[in-house]
Amino acid sequence: MKSNNNVFTLEKGWLVDVNKQKSPYFSPRASHDEVSLLVIHNISLPAGCFNTPYITALFLGDLDCRCDPSFSDLQGLKVSAHCLIRRTGEVIQYVNFNDKAWHAGLSSFAGRTKCNDFSIGIELEGTDNIPYTQKQYQQLVALTFCLQKQYPKITQENIVGHCDIAPMRKTDPGRSFDWQYFRQCLQ
Repeated sequence: MKSNNNVFTLEKGWLVDVNKQKSPYFSPRASHDEVSLLVIHNISLPAGCFNTPYITALFLGDLDCRCDPSFSDLQGLKVSAHCLIRRTGEVIQYVNFNDKAWHAGLSSFAGRTKCNDFSIGIELEGTDNIPYTQKQYQQLVALTFCLQKQYPKITQENIVGHCDIAPMRKTDPGRSFDWQYFRQCLQ
């Protein structure tokens, strides 16, 4: 799948020609925190509902928690990801890749804690148990190639799920994510 027609271009940490919704929830990376990890997440708001405005509202700090009873625990939450890949394949970028998005929380990878410091977080619109779309896989593969070109320390071994860096807290991207297929596409 390396001949994927979907190609992304980066300019100063931002993807060219994608929807940008700049989140206030980020921090500058320290000069010694070289990007070396890609973390795949899932999100849907409300859970299992797709194509709503609520994910972007959450990442921008604009979520009206009265819109759905399940949002009550999101009140005051400050969270973001670098990008969201919607089920349609649309990519939205919230945080510059050269900055830290607030996506990993308490986490560790290969003996290092605070994964936000050295990782990029990509959210897939979905749930742990609903299969992701082909368009999402295509975009994730194309985005991964782009990121690996810019950040060569993101090797195949350094692409993980949120469940891998926070196993006691998180389960995403869940059993519905086809790791075997995704890794084959990266060959």
